[in-house]
Amino acid sequence: MTREIPFSKLSGAGNDFIVIDNRDRSRSLDADTIRRLCTRRTGIGADGLILIEPSADASFSMLYHNADGLPGTMCGNGGRCAVWFAESIGIEPDSEGCFSFEAQGDPYQAWVVAPGTVRLRMREPRDFRDEVELGRGRCSFVDTGSPHAVIPTEGLEALDVVTQGRTIRHRTDLFPGGTNVNFLEVTSPHSIDVRTFERGVEDETLACGTGAVASALLSHRLGMTTGNRVQVRVHSGDTLEVEFSEDMREVYLTGPALIVYRGVVEIG
Repeated sequence: MTREIPFSKLSGAGNDFIVIDNRDRSRSLDADTIRRLCTRRTGIGADGLILIEPSADASFSMLYHNADGLPGTMCGNGGRCAVWFAESIGIEPDSEGCFSFEAQGDPYQAWVVAPGTVRLRMREPRDFRDEVELGRGRCSFVDTGSPHAVIPTEGLEALDVVTQGRTIRHRTDLFPGGTNVNFLEVTSPHSIDVRTFERGVEDETLACGTGAVASALLSHRLGMTTGNRVQVRVHSGDTLEVEFSEDMREVYLTGPALIVYRGVVEIG
């Protein structure tokens, strides 16, 4: 017996997601189904799948799955897309225009600052490590809701991100559970370019919100950029802005979130 499930396809600076309204909790999807839906060419195709579910304490709850079908950690671009989708289905912000939502047990706040542009307050970063020995080089690390290794480089455009990223991603001796891997190139005192190999997608993605945040924070922490705002150009060519307090405890991610199309998928 087949089921028809309405969905929306959203893009957050090139990070793409299948988003489903599950406020009535009627749509149960197992890992294999999610993996098939996210597979490009034979499925809808996406970096991940998001279920919008009810919350007793917030506007909604965001349940995120990676493209491999397994539950994922926080996704910054996914969070911004979830808010834009939530507004489109009639979920309202509070009197000050703030959408509150839960993800992975953590509270988040976001604001639609312009049509298709969402500003998200991130979880406080954890576990800064300025120097991690890789054997043939070093990286830095921070958990911004998801674990991220960050490696400054030159000649970013020509870099083999997939090969190098995959090797570091599986260094569980250094990063229990694995890690996302970001390669950054400084382009000005206030801007960087970033390419990311994402755990769970197991490939380079066109953008990664938590990776952009990690790269911006570490570029500042290591003295490569100045000021409390860093413009992060991701592989799609879009730019995300990361703003943070001096102690880096308050962090905001701002950028595009767009509904690409809506459809109905049949699940067997």
